[in-house]
Amino acid sequence: MAVVAGADFGTLSVRVTLVDSERGRLGTAVAEYPLHRRREDPDFATQSHADQMEALVRATRAVLEQVGLPGEAVVAMALDTTGSSVVVVDEGLQPLDDYYLWCDHRAHREAQEITAKAHEVGLEAIAWCGGVYSHEWGWAKLLHWLRHAEDAKRARFATALEHCDMVAATLTGVYRTADLKRSVCAMGHKWMWNLKWGGLPAEEFLAAVDLLLAGVREKMGGEYLTSDHIYGGLSSEWAERMGLKGGIPIPVGAFDAHWDALGAGCREGDVVNVVGTSTCIIAMAQETELIPGVCGVVPGSVHPVLTGIEAGLSAVGDIFESIARRAGTTVRELAQGLESYQPGQTGLLRMSWDNGDRTVLVNPELGGVTLGWNLLHTAQDELFAAIEGTAFHTRIVLERMAEHKVPVERVINGGGVPQNSAVLNQVYANVLNKPVLVPDGTPTSLGAAMLAFVAAGVFSSIEEAQAKMCLPFRTFSPDSRAVERYEPLYRIYRKLYFALGSREAAPVALGEVLPELRRIAQEGRRVEA
Repeated sequence: MAVVAGADFGTLSVRVTLVDSERGRLGTAVAEYPLHRRREDPDFATQSHADQMEALVRATRAVLEQVGLPGEAVVAMALDTTGSSVVVVDEGLQPLDDYYLWCDHRAHREAQEITAKAHEVGLEAIAWCGGVYSHEWGWAKLLHWLRHAEDAKRARFATALEHCDMVAATLTGVYRTADLKRSVCAMGHKWMWNLKWGGLPAEEFLAAVDLLLAGVREKMGGEYLTSDHIYGGLSSEWAERMGLKGGIPIPVGAFDAHWDALGAGCREGDVVNVVGTSTCIIAMAQETELIPGVCGVVPGSVHPVLTGIEAGLSAVGDIFESIARRAGTTVRELAQGLESYQPGQTGLLRMSWDNGDRTVLVNPELGGVTLGWNLLHTAQDELFAAIEGTAFHTRIVLERMAEHKVPVERVINGGGVPQNSAVLNQVYANVLNKPVLVPDGTPTSLGAAMLAFVAAGVFSSIEEAQAKMCLPFRTFSPDSRAVERYEPLYRIYRKLYFALGSREAAPVALGEVLPELRRIAQEGRRVEA
């Protein structure tokens, strides 16, 4: 019997879970931290490293107290974070500014310039991230900071770190850039790192994008490692703050969705939709080909010996929250009664672009679109249409992955939202026409605990940890009548997705869209009656 701690840094809070190798989850505590937004700049989203670390201390002490366990009993700790969430630091690894959070979209111009230059010079790396470099990723965020930072700050710039690497360095007492380790998961998916071309993109390419990037490649040094490696031991300073034992192993970290997928039971042939404020779609395979519009194909990123594939939607839970907020209520209240809704009965079709498009268009300039309004529609109607819209978007992504030899044998809905919405899971099953498996319990931070057990030598492999610790599934099976009724609605969604989502799209006749939505809605109301 052994106990480990798994820490999961989300957009608004950190969750620390204590897990026993025999008894499973013992307890979980959550501590929040502020997200800094600006009403005048909807692309702005930052967070303080100090706030996050203080929250980690609070959550760790709270769960130890909740469980009644002495900190000395915890034999390892592992952590995952959002990404690409980038912090710029000085030579002593002190932040020069707050994190550019994953949902900070100020760098869309920089991303477009990186994409254009990559295609101009034939950079192989651009093909491995779907042909488009994203405004959500590291090089774009760093270049935006370099262009807008004060001269004094820019002069102190030593390196940039992904959130998971910054937290691991802090906890293990690393204070020099020369001692850094970096996550293959983070750097492979967001910084175009791959051993295939010698690591990061060449100095010549970076300088050609902007001379502000000249010399930066050398500053992005350190060991690039998969998560079966140890970052270091917990420092005495942070052990005392958190109430843990000093020296316990901390493995190299990763992104939350990747480890959440492992915690949800992901194996080769599975696709895991980690549905939270956004959706990360995670798969892994022995072999795969490059996938246009899919934001990362990286060996060793999810599982150290498999190729990880990542895609996603830029907003899901955030969309639901915004609908409820505008209606002056909560999602929980607004969702009461959605189980009686029939496919397409609202007559609304809602695109999930409120925070841009992550996959497969990779376009930050899009915005939310809802078609089919009449004078009697309610916020609850829009919420149901938004659930349908995110399911349609997910289907577009899964079809793109399957077209490029990614096996899609099982669909697992992980993350926090599916735990609280049977309606969402059933809609997804009907739209995808596949059984949707949902862990019977909360898998968040369970993946981190698994990597902690492997780091401590309690389990010899991720597979052994999964066999012991993964939760059973609840299954949502597709309803044949609903599947049939969603097909014409999906065809409309798919047409609009590509017609409205790209400047280069060929002209498409859209005059039939609104009449067809009305027809589908009328059929839905007849079924309901």
